[in-house]
Amino acid sequence: MHNGVTSRNIGIIGAGRVGAVLGAALERAGHTVVAAVAVSAASKARAYGLLPNARLLPADEVTGAADLVLLAVPDDALAPLVKGLAETRALRPGQIVAHTSGAHGLAVLAPVAAAGAFPLALHPAMTFTGTTADLDRLAAGISFGVTAPDELRPFAKTLVRDLGGTVEWIEEEKRPLYHAALAHGANHLATLVAEAMDRLRDAGVHQPERVLAPLLGAALDNTLRMGDAAITGPVSRGDAGTVRKHLKALDAVAPGSVPPYLALARRTADRVIAAGRLRPQDATPLLDVLADASRKEQNA
Repeated sequence: MHNGVTSRNIGIIGAGRVGAVLGAALERAGHTVVAAVAVSAASKARAYGLLPNARLLPADEVTGAADLVLLAVPDDALAPLVKGLAETRALRPGQIVAHTSGAHGLAVLAPVAAAGAFPLALHPAMTFTGTTADLDRLAAGISFGVTAPDELRPFAKTLVRDLGGTVEWIEEEKRPLYHAALAHGANHLATLVAEAMDRLRDAGVHQPERVLAPLLGAALDNTLRMGDAAITGPVSRGDAGTVRKHLKALDAVAPGSVPPYLALARRTADRVIAAGRLRPQDATPLLDVLADASRKEQNA
């Protein structure tokens, strides 16, 4: 049973953007990263820069040197990695094995528990660059989506505190939904902003980031504070004519932007109607425009 976190020897399998940064953050908190797996040239460079004292070793030797093993690999690579570590008896009883996947919980670590080690799902709710800038973001405080056996919860809470974060306990069956929410919000936001920048360039704006920064910053801040009440713009007002012009302009310059615009406009309409911001009868012309455009897309 692990009720606290004293200084630990940590091994990291996957010195990518997440693993290397979390390792560096744990070293700042007084732990020691003794070994890491780094395969690509980029991972090796990252390890040398962020984890200069760690030995670069094969996975089974990393687990042999550490009492806390951090698995920071892509989601689809996690199950085969865990299976391989268990089959080669690279894990030992009492060891703690944590992964950083948002989509997976404890089920993927079943071989860890079978080997007598302690499984832990520890997902940082942050996007990583793999640089020291991430350490400042971690220090400012982020949330970690954690799924842990009851006996490991005190340990997990203390470990997250060492990383400067806050625990959000996620039930095993809710992990995919939790991760979908984060990906929908963060990953799709990046795509949406990149699209907006491209369309502004098409409109002749030479520095779209300068135009968008205050607008998007205010929109994000307002939405986090006010929810649906922060939604503004032509859809929230039911301005069907303006939306029709948007669709025509997008179709002429970037037809690939039309389907996502339609999907988001329809979802926005649904939300403002449900929130009582737009009366259904006032929304009819707008919904007709969106439906007509959707039919044209389907028939194209």
